Amino acid sequence: MEEYHRHCDEVGFNAEEAHNIVKECVDGVLGGEDYNHNNINQWTASIVEQSLTHLVKLGKAYKYIVTCAVVQKSAYGFHTASSCFWDTTSDGTCTVRWENRTMNCGVSLCRPGWNAVVRFRLAATSACQVQVILLPQPPELELQARAMTLS
Repeated sequence: MEEYHRHCDEVGFNAEEAHNIVKECVDGVLGGEDYNHNNINQWTASIVEQSLTHLVKLGKAYKYIVTCAVVQKSAYGFHTASSCFWDTTSDGTCTVRWENRTMNCGVSLCRPGWNAVVRFRLAATSACQVQVILLPQPPELELQARAMTLS
């Protein structure tokens, strides 16, 4: 019961704090690097793992979902979009865009609240992909859409 009350006190999600943590992780991994296809798996895994490690160190009773994509910079740019169906009063998200002269990186962080986690089951397929299996949702939740363009 005490854990439940502690969670209720931490309902708010500080997107700015999360954004800064993820941005520092991306800067630490990719800063000073040039695009190299052979390093993509290592870079994305490091960004995801470091972001989660630093977020967990905040000591909040949250669940986090972090996805990362790194692509070589080209004239075509990099476009991605995601959407979530959840309770906007307790759930949150942030997106970090990063680029240098040779590559673009996009990191998406979702913090589903307790209600969202109870209502659906998550199955991670890799450090770069997350598969979500949604169960029927109550009508009070709202659809949230995020779009990111890097060019």
